[in-house]
Amino acid sequence: MDSKPYPDRHTDLVKRCQQGERRAQFDLYQQYVKAMYNVCLRIVNHEAEAEDVLQEAFIDAFSHIGTFRGQSTFGAWLKQIVVNRAINHLRGRRLELVGLESNRVGEDDGPDFADAEPYDEEGIQLEVERVQRAMHQLPEGYRVVLSLYLFEGYDHEEISNVLNISETTSRTQYLRGKKRLLELLQCRPSGSTG
Repeated sequence: MDSKPYPDRHTDLVKRCQQGERRAQFDLYQQYVKAMYNVCLRIVNHEAEAEDVLQEAFIDAFSHIGTFRGQSTFGAWLKQIVVNRAINHLRGRRLELVGLESNRVGEDDGPDFADAEPYDEEGIQLEVERVQRAMHQLPEGYRVVLSLYLFEGYDHEEISNVLNISETTSRTQYLRGKKRLLELLQCRPSGSTG
């Protein structure tokens, strides 16, 4: 069974990059730099380090662009490189996961909140900023697992492989991180910058 390449709107740019065209590399970089920076920042939680990781990821991507076969979009392929670079950077910083013995696996992680209010774009933006601030306050292990699970779409098996932890640890970090995030959000009024 032949696998057809995944359609990608940047196919032409990628081909030109594979041929070594610098202008195409710059154009492709411009297409993805902001989104990939945000991925880095969510994982490493430090602006300067996120910029460094991002540059290293793009160097890796352009150095290995010949291996890109179009089995996914270029963006998905690049995102995998960015996430791996960010995780490796954290390993260099010695990512510390919060100990498992402090809570039992499967404990209730608090209520799930459903919003019955009408759509309020400005209010949602304020809430997004509030969640981002709270995420920055989480211990690194919680923040990384939450970011990979909620924002990057990884499942616990993938997280366990990427972080070299067990699936149970991934699930526990996720549940505890979510619980701690909710606690932080309940303690802080939306207007505070604390």
